[in-house]
Amino acid sequence: MATQKDWFISWFDTSYYHILYKDRDDTDAQIFMQNITSFLKLPSKTHILDLACGKGRHSVFLNSLGYKVTGVDLSENNIDFANTLTNKKLNFEVKDMRDSFSEKYDAIFNLFTSFGYFEDDAEDIQVLKNIKNGITKKGLAVIDFLNVATAKDNLITNEIKSVDGIDFHIHRKIENGFIIKEISFEDNGKKHSYVERVKYLDLEKFTLYLKEAGLKIDHIFGDYNLSSFNKSSSNRLIFVVS
Repeated sequence: MATQKDWFISWFDTSYYHILYKDRDDTDAQIFMQNITSFLKLPSKTHILDLACGKGRHSVFLNSLGYKVTGVDLSENNIDFANTLTNKKLNFEVKDMRDSFSEKYDAIFNLFTSFGYFEDDAEDIQVLKNIKNGITKKGLAVIDFLNVATAKDNLITNEIKSVDGIDFHIHRKIENGFIIKEISFEDNGKKHSYVERVKYLDLEKFTLYLKEAGLKIDHIFGDYNLSSFNKSSSNRLIFVVS
């Protein structure tokens, strides 16, 4: 179960998270969805679980390709927004990825580095076990993570990002096995501070996680065009597992 010490509860559920990232371009995400569904030859009847769906941008696009999609996220604010987008083949619900799924899916997508949030390795592995148990016998999962090696090489330690009149002061560091982003700003005379923490999972450690969860690696890609993974140059670490 989630506890208040979990950074993602307070940060993802605040309006400031969406202000800071409001200018994210969905083009790469849509290219990735088109490429991966085509590569996997997913039939139109496929039921996809979008695990940690945020406000549902991937879910909506997958649904536009003809798939039945269920999006789940821990943030009630995200799901409240996503629920304005539902149709007969697109639904959303609040769910903690550490909790087991009540049904099985043909495919589970975990996208845009929505993994590695937890202090205890066992909790991250439990998420993978839930994925393993949540896919049908011939099902598969796609896990889209960052390549930590290139993230480390290109780490911008300090920057200020101004959005909607708010100056977000961002400090990044790698510490105690996590890539950490500290975010501080002032709005309406009140000071705010939040943090994002993603586990430093390289290919070797991630592979151990997957093995412990009973998942088999079918493919590994290094970007949204499905290029081969290169530890020193790829910007993503994308697994297709079953």
